[in-house]
Amino acid sequence: MQIVVVGEGMIELTRADGGLWRLGHGGDTLNTAIHLARMGRDVRYVTALGDDPFSDTLLANWSAEGIATDLILRDPTRMPGLYAITTDAAGERSFAYWRGESAARRTLSLPGADRMTAQAEQADLLLFSLITLAILDVEGRERLFALAERVRARGGRVAFDGNYRPRLFADQQVARDLCARAITVCDIGLPTLEDETMLVGATSAEQVQARWQDGGAGEVVVKLGADGCLLSGVGMVPPPERLKPRDTSGAGDAFNAGYLGARLDGASPAEAALAGHRLAGWTVMRAGAIPARDDALPR
Repeated sequence: MQIVVVGEGMIELTRADGGLWRLGHGGDTLNTAIHLARMGRDVRYVTALGDDPFSDTLLANWSAEGIATDLILRDPTRMPGLYAITTDAAGERSFAYWRGESAARRTLSLPGADRMTAQAEQADLLLFSLITLAILDVEGRERLFALAERVRARGGRVAFDGNYRPRLFADQQVARDLCARAITVCDIGLPTLEDETMLVGATSAEQVQARWQDGGAGEVVVKLGADGCLLSGVGMVPPPERLKPRDTSGAGDAFNAGYLGARLDGASPAEAALAGHRLAGWTVMRAGAIPARDDALPR
């Protein structure tokens, strides 16, 4: 089954031992795509990079992870975005971004976008996030919504993560409108209570679940961090164990990959949630949004 993921992959800076900064890569949908590719999935990533050495390195690294890069466009006038992660004593992370003129903002409005979306619509599963919509220009957003409709019309499914970053929107109402519209075209909704509290003032997971289901989403998984998740028709699914995280970067993205991968294999939503918890748990005990593989990586 073919998975197409749309978003922005960036250069990532994390503190290494000794206080030096380590260069890597990350981004919400990219993290999910890499985890899915590590499971042996057929994953194609849709974004835009520049025509510079950093972009070449990102492309090579993603390909080495198993991601198909044939749908990645190149913009010779721009470069990739950059972000730095810092964490506190509890492992909670904070980010600093330099992405205002990144190549990814023009992903679906560059020459070649028509060819790329024509191939992307063959997907069995299309995944994007509210961050994806935030960084795209107006033309790109319309093309993404149209792509989602075409994927569903062909019998594929659409997954949407309501990953909300206020600083990416000059107007919060724009974010609310885009999220509401994305909910109408998704079969699997992946909201987080924390994001929904910032975006619409939600006060409970049940409230989030109702909002997304009333908006048109089919299957809704409300992520609750260390408390687990709330599943449509199932109820609460706690994680297998409580951990003391080293770095919470990418936890929700890892959960998405574990959940979606299991669902594609025919697992029940409850079984898929446990798979998501296990992969998220592995991630938060290591540095960076997409840690290097090791023997403890859930299969």
